[in-house]
Amino acid sequence: MSLKDEITEDMKTAMRAKDAPRLLTIRGLLAACKQREVDERIVLDDAAVIAILDKLIKQRKDSISQFSSAGRTDLVDKETAELKVLEGYLPQRLSADEITVQVQAIVAELGATGPGDMGKVMAAVKAKLAGQADMGLVSAAVKQALAR
Repeated sequence: MSLKDEITEDMKTAMRAKDAPRLLTIRGLLAACKQREVDERIVLDDAAVIAILDKLIKQRKDSISQFSSAGRTDLVDKETAELKVLEGYLPQRLSADEITVQVQAIVAELGATGPGDMGKVMAAVKAKLAGQADMGLVSAAVKQALAR
């Protein structure tokens, strides 16, 4: 079963359980998927759905930090609940050590030497680790690898 089908089944389960917050989050995710399918006239595969998930998760994290600084604990709680639902669909993430090993291998493979090669390395890393790693950690690992 594809990831999109799994999300659709979870939506049906949330409807039956009358779990409104979970249902709202899943509907938002499916709406984002459908919007991309309609805009680009494609059928999303699991990698594309994971890319959408990453984007929505990043939005939730940004919102949580903004609401925290504004003292809006009610909205922080809502966004945190949505974040947990969305993170449940992500595949197992690589650890920081595994990311470092992968990045160093890609840097060696490309022959990258300094900060000027950051874009080239990030493009290769994104292609290889899409959906498997937090891109913030990847970026830090690339900077560290190119600083040597």
